[in-house]
Amino acid sequence: MPTAASQRPPLSRERVLECAVALADESGIDALTIRTLAHSMGTKPMSLYYYVANKDEILDGIVDMVFSEIELPAPEGDWREEMELRAHRVRSTLRRHPWAVGLLESRSAPGPATLRHHEATLATLRTAGFSVQLTAHAYALLDSYIYGFAVQEAALPFEGPDTAAAITSPILERFTTGEYPRMVEIAVEHVLKPGYDFGDEFQFGLDLILDGLSRQAGDAD
Repeated sequence: MPTAASQRPPLSRERVLECAVALADESGIDALTIRTLAHSMGTKPMSLYYYVANKDEILDGIVDMVFSEIELPAPEGDWREEMELRAHRVRSTLRRHPWAVGLLESRSAPGPATLRHHEATLATLRTAGFSVQLTAHAYALLDSYIYGFAVQEAALPFEGPDTAAAITSPILERFTTGEYPRMVEIAVEHVLKPGYDFGDEFQFGLDLILDGLSRQAGDAD
């Protein structure tokens, strides 16, 4: 009869990285160590060193795997549409892997998927006629917004439509003194409205950024 060990897929670098992503998704990036990864895979830590030299190489690898999940923008497409699609794709990916928010731009040895992503994004803006300087500004601005929104979204104690009321309503009970009228106004007239979803704020901010970049690109023509 086959043993549990013999039924497991053979070790490979790809499997090690896939399991590392799964562990980070489940327990957070701080829980990812060579020892915990080996334990989750049912093997010994020394067995992993044949495929990855150390934890830094694991982090490089899983960041590249996250980038590989994001469909590349098309340089031949309309730049605004491509940047809007990219923004939503990056945000969606970060919702699946919230631990990656602080890591995507931190690695000093970026992998091929990471480099392809950056190249396609830059090429889309440059093909649209953005100057080198405006391309750099646009990329920095867009990623600052996308990553920042992802951090804020992940930190909120509610998620999805009509979920804010459970958190907001008890807080409103503390505002009966009239000391915080604008907070009450925002809660009652916006946050507690049926169908409110904080995630919808993403599009509002993204449109403002893309509108501003459109004006800048037009001024540069």
